[in-house]
Amino acid sequence: MGNVMSSKENEWLMKKRTNRPFVLAAVMLAMFMAAVEATIVATAMPAIVSEIGGFSKYSWIFSSYLLMNAVTVLIYGKLSDIFGRKPILIIGIIIFLIGSILCGLAQSMDMLIIYRFVQGLGAGAVMPIASTIIGDIYTKEERAKIQGYLSSVWGISAIIGPVLGGVLVEYISWRFVFWMNIPLGLLAIVSLVFFLHEKIEKKKVEIDYLGALFLFLTVSSLMIVLVEGGVAWAWTSLTTVFLLSVSVLFLILFIVQEQRAINPMMPFTIWKDRSIFIANATSFTTGIILMGISSFLPAFVQGVMEKSPMVAGFTLTTMSIGWPISSTIAGRLILSIGFRKTSVIGGLFLMFGGVVFFFLSSDDGPLMAMFGSFLIGVGMGFSTTSFIVLIQSAVQWSERGIATATNMFMRNLGSTVGAALLGGVLNSSLKNYLQKQGNDVEASLNAAHSLLNPHGNDSLSHQAREVLQEGLNIALHHVYIFVLAFAVVSFMLILFLPREKRE
Repeated sequence: MGNVMSSKENEWLMKKRTNRPFVLAAVMLAMFMAAVEATIVATAMPAIVSEIGGFSKYSWIFSSYLLMNAVTVLIYGKLSDIFGRKPILIIGIIIFLIGSILCGLAQSMDMLIIYRFVQGLGAGAVMPIASTIIGDIYTKEERAKIQGYLSSVWGISAIIGPVLGGVLVEYISWRFVFWMNIPLGLLAIVSLVFFLHEKIEKKKVEIDYLGALFLFLTVSSLMIVLVEGGVAWAWTSLTTVFLLSVSVLFLILFIVQEQRAINPMMPFTIWKDRSIFIANATSFTTGIILMGISSFLPAFVQGVMEKSPMVAGFTLTTMSIGWPISSTIAGRLILSIGFRKTSVIGGLFLMFGGVVFFFLSSDDGPLMAMFGSFLIGVGMGFSTTSFIVLIQSAVQWSERGIATATNMFMRNLGSTVGAALLGGVLNSSLKNYLQKQGNDVEASLNAAHSLLNPHGNDSLSHQAREVLQEGLNIALHHVYIFVLAFAVVSFMLILFLPREKRE
């Protein structure tokens, strides 16, 4: 009873003493930093690969960031329930900024991958805790509407990010893509320090570090298999079997650890709620879809359609514009037609977007890519808004941090698996195509980054360019087959959400 009262008292004090408009602005600023990172790095990646090489490691730039993000998001969520939202969010932003500075200084693909690990380590705190703070200082009815404001961050970043990214890549340097995070992060920290107030009950706690370690080993070993399988080694090789066995072993150990831990990193009691279970499962599949578009669409537009980085960026812009528009509408629909019907609408748009990408070809031009991207964004806006409001309304303050983080974790895990799985599909498909053409596979893969050169691909012969473009076209089509498949799975999962009772 004492813990419940302290939770209610803390939530009441936060709403009473906190300057909500300024905190909302600080939260939106922190989320803007993460949102810009998502759009601008994807836009700059072709130029980065063109300068420092390493096309075969393309997906690792996203996988390394998302792996640390996925593993740490639950730890940050649990720590925020124990020590408060403000200190944990500030620490996360600081680590994120350190990683951003290092990424801008990278001289090789291997260095950049390592620095993206650092950046992901900090990013794990930003999105879930920012969303949790909103859940703390606003009521259920207010949260449904506020989600529209939060999602507008994606629309703003969608317009600014790709345009700024294209300008930086073409006229200055891709390194400033990472360094532009510094002023944004510092301003968010200052705002949180002065305007967010919490009263946290001091108590001795045990943090489930062992569970975090088991989860890290589970996800990382699986991700290595998905990235390198069919490329560095065969799917049926001993290495693949060994890593998959390691992943399964540590998954079992993780489940056992979470059941016996005093303060489990992922309390399974949360998953007993059917609505939360379906929302989290669907977030996993939509995370794969999101990664399939945001990571590989710029490569298609630049490498196959031969468009500039700025045009490639605009194809992602439409997704981030559709997201906040539908999120704003979803916030109102939730209060009138409920979570389930709002989520179903989102699932339909995800499938429509998947169909567009399934039929996308180099002859369609970037406008068709923009349209498909917009549909995916609309679907994400409807579904994610419904899930966040649903989950935060189903738990109390003392569990809201980990409940929100768990949903974010599932989407991040989906993105992590998606980057690895779809990156593996891309590399494997391209390798098979080049083998059928009788090309030197290793030399051709290393030369593939020339297709993504924003200043042209004159270093390639006409024949070599045509072969690589056709191979990249076929490989990316295979990626979009998977995107459509997961869109269908997402819609089917949403249909299992329980029907809401009328109050």
